[in-house]
Amino acid sequence: MKETICGILLLTLADIATLPAQNRYDFSRFGNETVDFIKQPLRWEGNDWLKVGLATAGTVVVMQLDQPVRDAMMKDRSYYKSTPIEVGRLWGEYYTMGAVAGGFALHGILAGDRSTQKVAFEIAQSALYAGGITAIFKLALGRARPFTNQGTAEYQPFTIFDDAYYSLPSGHTTLAFALSTVLSRNAGSPAFKIIAFLPAALTAFSRIYQDYHWTSDCVLAGIIGYAAATWVVDQHDRKNLPVSVSSIYPLTIRIVLN
Repeated sequence: MKETICGILLLTLADIATLPAQNRYDFSRFGNETVDFIKQPLRWEGNDWLKVGLATAGTVVVMQLDQPVRDAMMKDRSYYKSTPIEVGRLWGEYYTMGAVAGGFALHGILAGDRSTQKVAFEIAQSALYAGGITAIFKLALGRARPFTNQGTAEYQPFTIFDDAYYSLPSGHTTLAFALSTVLSRNAGSPAFKIIAFLPAALTAFSRIYQDYHWTSDCVLAGIIGYAAATWVVDQHDRKNLPVSVSSIYPLTIRIVLN
């Protein structure tokens, strides 16, 4: 199923690539930005490494709360299949990303709307980047899921064929925050910029409540999804800005006419 959804996301990129060249959201751009994304750690400076350190430290700190939070969640299982919990789960599914990206792409093609083409491209791009990072971490760390009842510190790295050891980070939460971040960054309303993150928060809660993930799994996943999507949107907002200030003194303003 995951392979199918990745295919859908790539098809979304392919659909956008059929648009006129001046729209620039094509496989060439995707390829160039993917290479740039992979090279980013080589360009990190002190502030970037500080952020990585804080994210790591924050995840480790939250790990101390993993078992108490799970114990509290397990006391009441009556909402396991409730609508809010299921909505949260669905928001983080691969096929939701594919459907939302495909919907924006279709609108962009039919209406000739460049803004929705951009959103579709960014959703697909963020999902592939964030999902790829999460998959690598899951495989390399091999943390046992809560429902295995092996505790918070059971790790079996590079367990390839057993999903029970793919707990850290949460894939659903990664995709949910990547999707919400793209929607929030492209929203015109300040209120919607905040509201866009509510389903992502619900996704994280649902994964903990349904006993598929520890709290720290979702914290790290949220950071990955947010960071990957923010990087993607920043590339396009910066490159597409029609007016920019290239020098403060003397004041120099650059205007892109085409």
